[in-house]
Amino acid sequence: MKVNLSSICEYGTGKVSVSSLNADNYISTENMLPGKGGVTAASALPQVAQTQAYRKGDALISNIRPYFKKIWQAPFDGGCSNDVLVFRAKDGVDPVFLYYVLSEDSFFEYAAATAKGTKMPRGDKVSIMRYQAPLFPLETQRRISGLLRSIDNKIEVNAKINDNLRQQAIALFRSRYVDFEPFGGAVPADWKLYKLGNFAPVVTGKKNANISSSSGAYPFFSCSQAISWTDSYSFDGNAILVAGNGDFNVKFYSGKFEAYQRTYVLIPYCPRFTAWLFYAVQYNLSKITMLARGSVIKFITKGNLEDFSFYAPADLDNESAIDHFSAMNDMIAANQKENFALASIRDALLPRLMSGEIDASKLPLAGEGIPW
Repeated sequence: MKVNLSSICEYGTGKVSVSSLNADNYISTENMLPGKGGVTAASALPQVAQTQAYRKGDALISNIRPYFKKIWQAPFDGGCSNDVLVFRAKDGVDPVFLYYVLSEDSFFEYAAATAKGTKMPRGDKVSIMRYQAPLFPLETQRRISGLLRSIDNKIEVNAKINDNLRQQAIALFRSRYVDFEPFGGAVPADWKLYKLGNFAPVVTGKKNANISSSSGAYPFFSCSQAISWTDSYSFDGNAILVAGNGDFNVKFYSGKFEAYQRTYVLIPYCPRFTAWLFYAVQYNLSKITMLARGSVIKFITKGNLEDFSFYAPADLDNESAIDHFSAMNDMIAANQKENFALASIRDALLPRLMSGEIDASKLPLAGEGIPW
């Protein structure tokens, strides 16, 4: 059965004191990731006494440019900007089910189609509540949300494992190549100064952002933290990707991919060095970007990357520590690949469950045998 969205949820109301918030529980459109990617820590709190409140379980959606598909379900209470819409499930509606209703591509397409404004369109709150949403008995809602949430929970576990592996790799890089702890705190006599350009050509992606989508055969890397998708590729290999502007993030990827024209792509001449060089760039990114140009939007140049220098052994063939970084990144890549597959499964199941094509009444409830 289809009903107006207003039949299953309402907009959250209420205010919260900004002084009670921090970078982790304040949500703005800027720290919501596109492509249903969640949120990052806020860079700043608003300069006001109070802001919009949200509660644990609410679904938050950026109301600016709805086609970016920014959505997050709150695991705690907090506050958000007025450009974030807060959706709260009504009685008889499972909050997790509501989150997945709002996660459907069809919802974002509807919100974008009914948005107002051209340069920076905003979703129309009245029209949004007319969206035709599916409605099932509460137990069926919980069976649907239990299956989908189990997939997302596995994705989150893999992401936490990867974060821990990255932290270990960064700690190893700092100990050996920055603080030189195994060598008494000094650069060994048989080491030398290298430039990043000695190891890899620095090239830029060639594609515009308009080729990206929420689905496709290959990842599309832009300056954003989030990854989008496309059906073509220009690069194939073990690669380091550095955002040329914006928040200057760095990513690692192995395989076929596409890249945005302001993203730098480094595929080392020797694949063995890729993971090691990735952590060299990641650890020293703030140093590299100190040379960024531009008054409004800062950007780094190809030369900033090519000329970045660091110490390492003259005999790299026998530097066994390099292989530790490769082993950790192999584990990270395996988890990342699994997450891509899980997200694809979830996104394929979602519309079929919501349309009733799959009989959700026969799915197990959470804890009744879901294999994650």
